[in-house]
Amino acid sequence: MFVYGTDRLDVGKVMAIAKGSLKASLSNYTVSKINECRDKVEKMANDTKAVYGINTGFGPLCDVKITPKETSLLQKNLLITHAVGVGNPIDKELSKIMMICKVHALSRGFSGIRLKVIERIIYFIEHDLLPVVPEQGSVGASGDLAPLSHLFLPLIGEGDFWVGDTIFPAKEVLERHHLEPIELLAKEGLALINGTQFILAHTIIGLSKMKYLLDLADLAGAMSLEGYQGSESPFKELLHSIRPFKGNMEVAERMRMLFKDSNNIKSHENCERVQDPYSMRCIPQVHGASRNAYYHLNELADIEMNSVTDNPIVLSETEAISGGNFHGQPLAMALDYCSIAASELGNISDRRCYLLMEGKYGLPRLLTASGGLNSGFMIPQYTTAALVTENKSLCFPPSADSIPTSLGQEDHVSMGSISGRKFNQILGNIEKILAIELMYAAQAMEFRRPNTFSEIIEKNFSIIRCKVAKLEEDRMLKDDINALITMVKNQAFIVK
Repeated sequence: MFVYGTDRLDVGKVMAIAKGSLKASLSNYTVSKINECRDKVEKMANDTKAVYGINTGFGPLCDVKITPKETSLLQKNLLITHAVGVGNPIDKELSKIMMICKVHALSRGFSGIRLKVIERIIYFIEHDLLPVVPEQGSVGASGDLAPLSHLFLPLIGEGDFWVGDTIFPAKEVLERHHLEPIELLAKEGLALINGTQFILAHTIIGLSKMKYLLDLADLAGAMSLEGYQGSESPFKELLHSIRPFKGNMEVAERMRMLFKDSNNIKSHENCERVQDPYSMRCIPQVHGASRNAYYHLNELADIEMNSVTDNPIVLSETEAISGGNFHGQPLAMALDYCSIAASELGNISDRRCYLLMEGKYGLPRLLTASGGLNSGFMIPQYTTAALVTENKSLCFPPSADSIPTSLGQEDHVSMGSISGRKFNQILGNIEKILAIELMYAAQAMEFRRPNTFSEIIEKNFSIIRCKVAKLEEDRMLKDDINALITMVKNQAFIVK
């Protein structure tokens, strides 16, 4: 059981809660913290002293005082006016992760929101009532205002829910569940829509994908090297101990594991080749650098998942600080770094595909024994090349840009929502590139039989051959590629 507001979230726990394999709830202690903070907000709302977002307007209207009678309408208007997102809806799982992260942040007891509002969001999570959220419209400060507004419109009976794969008006879905729309009170609308949960949800999804893809890239590289009959000497422990980057050492260790007891590796130990091209022998340095970027982003995401990122932050009965915890820059910059790191996994993978087609060291040109009439594996590398270039174009860092908003009140923004979306686009392309490399590697390994490979590589070779047969003569490869992409997405390969 995970306790909102007190236990620590991490990527694995968020994904487990989203999938329903880990239960999450509020404790008595959490409830008391929420209620205590709410009492402070109500006192401030009825005081004559101006406190931003509690008894004032928002953004450039922070100098306009709001009476207690106007408070509820102010909060409703806040959600409605900020729900200006455009584009396709985000994935339903992202909406759920956003709500999980928001509940955890609100339950820390610094946001001043009522218990009943948090309990309603938990009800949405537990009953898969997932709001429809457009993908575009956030500049990543003051938090993810537009997407979070869409996410929480259903609380007040506005907006839409997903029901299966169909969109229904929130009011209709609430009626089915015998739920009344909630009338928001002082500070509550602001607490809901201020925060970095859109950026954070994309980070969490991306990290969960990238963790597997890093391991899969090692596997694909090892299988390609086996097919190429490259050397295992660049992966020796001593070599990497004198340049001990964490990611590099981990990849080198994994490569040694992937080559363990390989008869194929041993069969050419004394050949005349001196060294392999970089895309083979520099796998630890390149894949390792990508791992280092992953570790950095994961560390920052762990902090963000367990932080309070709305505004203002309620510290006492008389003090609510209007700070900048909503600013997405800490994640935005790291997301852009990790986008480059993910893109490089595809770049080096494409180069290995190309090497396997060159017709060197006992491999036939284009990996076909009957070239001429047959084109073999000539054309799938066009696809990897196209995907690699697409990823390169997606590596421009949105966090390096800022366009002032809110009449200059919000004059520096993070654009982190765009960073998060692009990160996941790149990872989607990496899934496709690695799927194609696995197809190439399996074909190259066919020409090394009757040599045998490590147990883990043999198992993965069999997994590929269950869906994709050896290419003897030209056939339509589209179905083979799509089958392998599906296997990658479903994490069907054994990577450890």
